[in-house]
Amino acid sequence: MVTMEKTLDEFEKLLEESLSKQHAVADIVEGTVMKKESEGYLVSVKGAKMEAFLPLKEISSDETLEIGDIREFYVLKEEDNESAMQLSLSRIAFAQAWAQLNDAKLQGDTILAKVEKTVKGGVLVDVAGLKGFIPSSQLRTGTPFDGLVDTKVEVKVLEADPKKNKLILSQRQAVAEQRDQVVDNVLASLEEDSIVSGTVVRITDFGAFVDINGIDGLLPISEISWQRIKHPSDVLTLGDTIEVKIIKIDMELKRISLSLKRMGENPWQQIEGQFEEGQVVTGTVNKITTFGAFINIFPGVEALLPVAEMSDENVNPFNMFKVGDEVKVLIKRFTPQEHRIALSLKDIPNE
Repeated sequence: MVTMEKTLDEFEKLLEESLSKQHAVADIVEGTVMKKESEGYLVSVKGAKMEAFLPLKEISSDETLEIGDIREFYVLKEEDNESAMQLSLSRIAFAQAWAQLNDAKLQGDTILAKVEKTVKGGVLVDVAGLKGFIPSSQLRTGTPFDGLVDTKVEVKVLEADPKKNKLILSQRQAVAEQRDQVVDNVLASLEEDSIVSGTVVRITDFGAFVDINGIDGLLPISEISWQRIKHPSDVLTLGDTIEVKIIKIDMELKRISLSLKRMGENPWQQIEGQFEEGQVVTGTVNKITTFGAFINIFPGVEALLPVAEMSDENVNPFNMFKVGDEVKVLIKRFTPQEHRIALSLKDIPNE
């Protein structure tokens, strides 16, 4: 049987818990302006043990306060046993922005962010007056670069925590969603062997990705230049606008393969009739391997000088050459249709 005394005890306990409720940083609380002091206002907040303090610097210049005003305030500092809660009026707009960002995260909405600065590991952005961060892994480019500064990019919200002042965003997720929406229409409008203009949006060890009307096409490193290059960044820069040829459209996988080198004349076709077997030419060492050296004898054309053709003796090609050396060689086999030229050093006639 429940006694009146027990009911009163429970009521007093609940009342005490209510009065001792702690308001957390970034909460929005309602309060009544009670008194003006030299450095701010005292505000009565329900549930607080003592009057909260509103510093003058936390009041916007266009705000006016009167004793008795009932307003919403942003909690700057929590109340503890020794000090009162601190409030802000100017940060109400920030609180509303945080709430909108949290809604965007929950609903999966895409928002605009202005890139302010590139930093190690990503870029800093401004979203409705709040500072956010896009990690490199969440950038479309995969790498921050100065060309992004002052541009507006579409992003998804990964994390929005006002208490930690932590706003993490993803451009890559926003781009992926856009790609899913336009990919079929874009692919249907393109044709193999056609020439299109695009923007370099990402560079990797194996090639570059080029934005073609909203979707990324792959430009493999082997299709960047007829000449051997160590890395795509030797030729391309993020943000570059380039013309490329579409060499393959895979409708099933929804992929585009591109070529930059085929925008120019094929050097293997150019050399037909210019060289012949038995001819001695001067070339430049481009690469050295255990089985031989690759010699550039014409812009974009590499020929192989096998170890066996370097000398009648057993030699180490790394001891004989270094990259950049000029060397006279004999064209021993010449089959440009197959993109193959074999060279010899030991068979060069004595002058």
